[in-house]
Amino acid sequence: MPDLKGKVALITGAGSGIGRGCALALARAGATVVVADIDEGGAAETRREIAAFKGASRSLKLDVVSEAGWRAAIEEIADREGRLDFLVNNAGICIATPIVEMSYASWRRQVEINLDGVFLGTRAAIPLIARSGGGSIVNISSVAGLKGIAGLAGYCATKGAVRLFTKAVALECARARNNIRVNSVHPGAIETPIWVKMANDGVMSDGGPNSIADRMEETRAQAARATPMGFAGEPADIAGAVVYLCSPEARFVTGAEFVIDGGASTA
Repeated sequence: MPDLKGKVALITGAGSGIGRGCALALARAGATVVVADIDEGGAAETRREIAAFKGASRSLKLDVVSEAGWRAAIEEIADREGRLDFLVNNAGICIATPIVEMSYASWRRQVEINLDGVFLGTRAAIPLIARSGGGSIVNISSVAGLKGIAGLAGYCATKGAVRLFTKAVALECARARNNIRVNSVHPGAIETPIWVKMANDGVMSDGGPNSIADRMEETRAQAARATPMGFAGEPADIAGAVVYLCSPEARFVTGAEFVIDGGASTA
């Protein structure tokens, strides 16, 4: 595992799922992790898991669609940690609705969180990462950013935009010689709460833990059927790639797209 001691990572949506997996992995590699999420309870649980192996972290309540919120977050990190080396733009939602039934509000909500949040975070973080000597920005896209999926038009649109946004910013940073690398990661079916939320307008339903477990079992089976390898991935499968992209071993990697989907995008 790379040694990231002395480095500081900011991860959005780190209160659950892939974000939590990335937070745990980067903390295990020695980085101090700023666990950012609008869900303070989820962020606290991530921190407890990091504390269990004596990793370093703190939580930060952040609404990724707030320009002022991003400005304040970066200023706080500059004041408290004195540097920022890695930004993982992970926060996102998925709303599964046929396009003729999708409300404009649902479309806009996905655009704001999945795309505007990545723009705001990247723009806010680049100056501090540059002052810190450079580092890595990892944008979590999706296999849905590589191919169309029926019923996920809004999600596909935003994740596809994240893919090309990443490449454009990677070139800007390369030309600026600021030593910031920018890459995207494209997960396939990963076992996270997004599966339970996607058919409920992107939020967790009030059905109770048993019904959530039942729906998770159903979606797990659907994911297995849709994945050539025959099973869904786990957050740790994505986190490993994120740690690599933040490590010195990836010093020549920028503008790349890492597809981790059990073969789904090639089927």
